[in-house]
Amino acid sequence: MAQQLLLINPPFTQLNTPYPATAYLKGFLNTQHVISHQMDLGIETILSLFSKEGLVAMFSSINKPIEQASFNCQRIYRLQNQYINTIAAVIDYLQDQDPTLAHLICTRNFLPEASKFEQTEDTDWAFGAMGIKDKARHFATLYLEDLSDFIIEMVDPNFGFSRYAERIAMSANSFDELYKTLNNPTSFVGELMLDLLTQKMLETNPSMVCLSVPFPGNLLAALTCGKWIKKNYPEVTVVMGGGYPNTELRSLSDARVFEFVDFICLDDGELPLLQLIKLLDNQIDTSQLKKTFACSNGVVKYHNQCTLPDFKQNVIGTPDYSGLDLKKYLSVIQLTNPMHRLWSDGRWNKLTMAHGCYWGKCTFCDISLDYIQRYEGTTANILVDRMESLIAQTGERGFHFVDEAAPPALMKAVAIEILRRNLVVTWWTNIRFEKSFHYDLCRLLAASGCIAISGGLEVASDRLLKLIDKGVTVEQVTQVNNHLNKAGIMVHAYLMYGFPTQTAQETIDSLEVVRQMFEANILQSAFWHQFAMTAHSPVGLNPEKFKVKNLNSTLGTFANNDLVHQDLSGAKHERFSEGLKKSLYNYMHGVGLDLPLQEWFEHKVPKTTTPKNLIKKHLNTTPDRFVKPNSTIIWIGGPVCYLKNDNVLVIETKLESLGVDCDQNVGNWLAETLPILTPNQNEPLSYSQLQEKFEANGFDDFTTFWDTELMNDLKEIGLLYL
Repeated sequence: MAQQLLLINPPFTQLNTPYPATAYLKGFLNTQHVISHQMDLGIETILSLFSKEGLVAMFSSINKPIEQASFNCQRIYRLQNQYINTIAAVIDYLQDQDPTLAHLICTRNFLPEASKFEQTEDTDWAFGAMGIKDKARHFATLYLEDLSDFIIEMVDPNFGFSRYAERIAMSANSFDELYKTLNNPTSFVGELMLDLLTQKMLETNPSMVCLSVPFPGNLLAALTCGKWIKKNYPEVTVVMGGGYPNTELRSLSDARVFEFVDFICLDDGELPLLQLIKLLDNQIDTSQLKKTFACSNGVVKYHNQCTLPDFKQNVIGTPDYSGLDLKKYLSVIQLTNPMHRLWSDGRWNKLTMAHGCYWGKCTFCDISLDYIQRYEGTTANILVDRMESLIAQTGERGFHFVDEAAPPALMKAVAIEILRRNLVVTWWTNIRFEKSFHYDLCRLLAASGCIAISGGLEVASDRLLKLIDKGVTVEQVTQVNNHLNKAGIMVHAYLMYGFPTQTAQETIDSLEVVRQMFEANILQSAFWHQFAMTAHSPVGLNPEKFKVKNLNSTLGTFANNDLVHQDLSGAKHERFSEGLKKSLYNYMHGVGLDLPLQEWFEHKVPKTTTPKNLIKKHLNTTPDRFVKPNSTIIWIGGPVCYLKNDNVLVIETKLESLGVDCDQNVGNWLAETLPILTPNQNEPLSYSQLQEKFEANGFDDFTTFWDTELMNDLKEIGLLYL
């Protein structure tokens, strides 16, 4: 194929690691022998702005008299030389190029400080005496956030480190405001972005530019790029895809959008993009396009006549990060919470265990859309092969599996395969808090390198969880969180308020559940968001069933996913926003757990009816588990086992030597058998196979032996049944 592609992540998504869309597509295009290049225009623009030259230009481009600015911005402006002279060193530090700078940053006499530093009293508690590198990273992050505040107030109101002009794109059922903004003079930040795009276009000379737009905060920048390309390179085809079009633009009809792009692809990009390439190579006509919008004679048309199925997960290839300089990314610490920092600190290779969601029932979720509805897993062998390929390519051993909800059975298989290959990795992912996550599975995941889990607790109310069709209860989430934490895995919960019919009482009772989880140390981090009704969710498709009224009287010509709604029987949910967020911020820092819930709100709220010991009660009612004949038996307790003369089975763990009293014959059998059960041996044994081995050695009744004190001791040390 003659086409040459440039894949672009437009500003802004995240600072610490590339958003994976272009790497996924490049990996796929490699399998099709299509030449492609990629760039993260977000990190490139950030580095151009936050440089000595960039700050000099930025301070010279303020768009209103400094006397009219806030006191904070006036202070930053007066300290501009201090910012200009320190910015290069700070960026080097956040790129891990100059670790010794930590000592200077932590003197609090090197960086200029503005309002973001007003909440730094607890840094000694958070980082301790020896956590100087992390403390410095936190201070450097606050320094950048101060500059960001200045840019927003004085230079470009649309700026944001992980979003750009997000407000304009969110719930934009009309293209009018975006169109007006796109036809205004380009902002200072936009000009920096276009200068970088110019260089990349000259360097790669593409025939097609593909703009990935995962979030509303990427849309304006993407369309700005499209406008510039169509003006300066009219022969180049501009294509847009990604999460934002997939959800928001499914009923697009405004032809003005196609002044900035030529095509918009929906859902998985591999096949739609391949068909577009064939179209441009004159191999097919538009009737064979897949899930693609185009505009002809002022009329927007959706083309989806192609009958070819989407590519299976096992053939889409391994993500390819070539062309992205991973050393450029900035590891920042916005909050001192150890779980919350994973989103912004460290460079994570992104992979997906499975396409879609295996549950696919939650009534608030866009479960009718392809990216959730079409569930398709892959094999542990393929996934771990991809992990090894990415380690070889990037030199990084950290992985973030960006699943809607990672399937427990596949997580188990991946963990076993990681251990079988003796692969050293660190990983985390998103799950449903379902009962499959018993303590033994959590220990296996931890042994394979899993350090953290995120998942939806949502409304933290059993009535509402049932209405959501989440398939979990507060008790079940409590027990799963406990298993994860006992295994050494941190937990982040996604929390929701304002679900239809939720009362003020239920909101406060849910907050009390969350407070008790933090108090019991089974939850390390969380985030509240207010319920939003979307067109492709069960609530949006059938609002009367959930006692809400859809206030969108007509279909817009642009984005039509977010629906304005009225809750006919619930509380005034927006009144709780500030108090919920304030309480959670404190809970994540171990503060205020003993305060009455009323303290977080400026208006009167009901007293909680949640029993004060609810979570403790749930923690004391962990259901029994019973081994099954086909249960997988795995030993992770220690690499060396031997029998001492005094009939003590010695197990050498990584931390200590443990002795377990046992009969000599049984001890010899265990010393021989336990190493066979380690994952890095052959295929794991089942319970029935282990029973056969035991009884073939002349021992009686393995079922009784399984429940002896000796075996229970071994289960505590690391004998897992899965």
